[in-house]
Amino acid sequence: MEVEGAERPGPSCAARERGAAPAPAPPPGSLKSVERRDRSSAESSAAHLQLHSAGRAAAQPRPAHLSSASQARAGQGRPAAGGPCRSAERGRRTRPEPTSTSEDPVRAVPSSRALPAATMTMLYSLLLRLFILFFLALTRYVVIPIWRPDIAREPVRDVQERGVPLLHLYDYVIVGAGSAGSVLAHRLSEDPSVTVLLLEAGDNEDPLLDVVAAYPTLPNGPHDWAFKTTPQEHACQSLRGNVSSWPRGKGLGGSSAINAMLYYRGNRRDYDHWRDHFGLKGWGYDDVLPYFKKSEDMRDPALQDSPFHGVGGPLTVEPYKFYAGIAEDFLEAGKDLGVPVHVDQNGASQTGLTRPHGTLRDGLRCSTAKAFLRPAADRPNLHISLRSTALKVLLTGGAGQGAGDLRAVGVRFRRDGAEREVLAGREVILAAGAVQSPQLLMVSGLGPSAALRRAGVPPVLDLPGVGANLQDHVGLAGLVWLVDGAENKTTVATRSASLQSILDFIRGHGGPMYGLSMGEVLGFMSTRYANASDDYPDVQLFMASISDAGDCGQVNAVNLGLERSVYEAVFGPVLLRDAVTCLPLVLRPKARGSITITAPTVDTPPTIDPMYLSHPDDVGVLVEGAKICRKLMETKTMKALNARPNPNKFPACDHLELLSDEHLECHARQYTMTIYHPVGTCRMGRRDDPLAVVDERLRVRGVRGLRVVDASVMPTVPSGNTNAPTIMVAEKAADLIKEDAKSLNQTSRVPPRGQCMQGQGSCTESAPISTKEEL
Repeated sequence: MEVEGAERPGPSCAARERGAAPAPAPPPGSLKSVERRDRSSAESSAAHLQLHSAGRAAAQPRPAHLSSASQARAGQGRPAAGGPCRSAERGRRTRPEPTSTSEDPVRAVPSSRALPAATMTMLYSLLLRLFILFFLALTRYVVIPIWRPDIAREPVRDVQERGVPLLHLYDYVIVGAGSAGSVLAHRLSEDPSVTVLLLEAGDNEDPLLDVVAAYPTLPNGPHDWAFKTTPQEHACQSLRGNVSSWPRGKGLGGSSAINAMLYYRGNRRDYDHWRDHFGLKGWGYDDVLPYFKKSEDMRDPALQDSPFHGVGGPLTVEPYKFYAGIAEDFLEAGKDLGVPVHVDQNGASQTGLTRPHGTLRDGLRCSTAKAFLRPAADRPNLHISLRSTALKVLLTGGAGQGAGDLRAVGVRFRRDGAEREVLAGREVILAAGAVQSPQLLMVSGLGPSAALRRAGVPPVLDLPGVGANLQDHVGLAGLVWLVDGAENKTTVATRSASLQSILDFIRGHGGPMYGLSMGEVLGFMSTRYANASDDYPDVQLFMASISDAGDCGQVNAVNLGLERSVYEAVFGPVLLRDAVTCLPLVLRPKARGSITITAPTVDTPPTIDPMYLSHPDDVGVLVEGAKICRKLMETKTMKALNARPNPNKFPACDHLELLSDEHLECHARQYTMTIYHPVGTCRMGRRDDPLAVVDERLRVRGVRGLRVVDASVMPTVPSGNTNAPTIMVAEKAADLIKEDAKSLNQTSRVPPRGQCMQGQGSCTESAPISTKEEL
């Protein structure tokens, strides 16, 4: 059944390609005639023309993974030669042609105009790309140094720049200065009697990273590892090569320096599930809440007295300094549906809609480098080595499963092209993230033995869970609704990147440069797959003031790798129109992926297979989440803005009824979006858990002196953004490490020369020295 208010399809593709005249106009006063009248000038604009992808490769076979309902109606996976119309026409060849309806002014035009339209769209995109680059360069090299010197801070000096020699031996060697590693370096170096070395492959943060609005431009830049997944069988069908891009932070602060800064902890039941289902004593919600509060400095006066929030911690949390006007309409739409609004989603109840808080300080990004590392960077017992890539964990002792004397004694790393080794008298701590911590374990011989042998790595200890259990929040991108009369409420790149925005930024008064347009309002809702009475939502909604059409495909489509021809077909006809987006994501996915290695070196990127949408329940939750979006857009508040879905469907879905369940499933499999929350690849678990890599104290099974402390240890992904939970894990880990050191009365020890594991080379040619040596 057609969604109320949805724009009806125009003539058949065959009729359009023949250049047939449109059907008679609708009667005066109807919604269609109003839209036709309001957009008459827009029709003539090349930016609003339907864009055909002539000459594309032949269509793919129908995906076998669609549901039975979808299989009965599925189209082709890619536009066929002759453009998306012919591909879609092939998908509905056995269906009767639509009866006479008015051609939608923002849908297809005769193919004779396709080439000029495509050319104009490419020109718009190129000009906007150049303008964005100019705007960013102006901000970075003129505005910040001259008018915002508070952002152009002094860089963190590493050991070489401080003129301090790197020691042969430290108490603790931490790999990775990201969301967890920065916390650990801060907390462990609080004790002046211990020495800490922090190894980071990247460099200092660029000042531009502090600017909130610059966030969408950071993927694929110098602060991003820019990983790619394997081609996905069940998802990402309209992305280049069916591959998902996986940004991971490279540099001080790690992913906290390039993420969207959203501060969400998940649901209390997530942590109680860790405790009760996985047997992880000390990881229930009541156990971890003090660590969330310990790190937090809540600056929203309305929440400072809340028992769920902390004040005075290193990590500042506050509202964004700018929200677009449409945010209020989103909240009113929630009220129309009876949904709670203005709720503290990190407090007593998660369900509802609200303007989000972020890890911000005075409206600018507050990464873990800014919050934790910079205040500690000049401590004499903390050494930071930048541009230092960890190559292998050094091991000594027995080989084979169950070897009780196997011990981590140091790390081999590369800096400035030269390899070095450093010893850890107490512990080596991996905080390299859910992708690189398991990779580093595997190249060190710790992982599934058969897979290690295939990669050319001699197994040292069989740990089947290393790299397994990969989970990520997956979303349905590109659900766009056009709106009218909202020029001052929505975000369009050509309006936001303005002189007025720069002036507002210089004065610190707010404005679009302080805003997160892709998350004006966030919602946590329960679909029919969840029990709404439990306050355990299974879908998260990102309600955005911008759409893929609002940036000419230069941000989200570029970051995700959307095929250009598909972009032109879906968003080209509504280019730069006022529009909003509602993006649903699965909070507790059931699909489980993996990270594996194919070579014995970290220089070869790991193989990442998240198995997106391989479980039917994940698809079902996404579809139900999209239907909640539809209900919000059909409320009286949004109807007052004439909110209506973008009528231009993905070519593979063009034969399906707009916003039907089948269409939403097809759309989800075409434009699949990672929410950048990988976890679980070194999961915590009981001794009898065959996939457990670390115990409840984050110690690697079967290896003394080795821990993993980052998002990889989470047995399941929390029901929310993962940066705050990762910081919590590091806060708790620091206490566990200190407790273990105290209880064991540890002293720094190094192995005798020549007793590192076979195949690892020498641990060091230098004589061991005391960690008490003067720095």
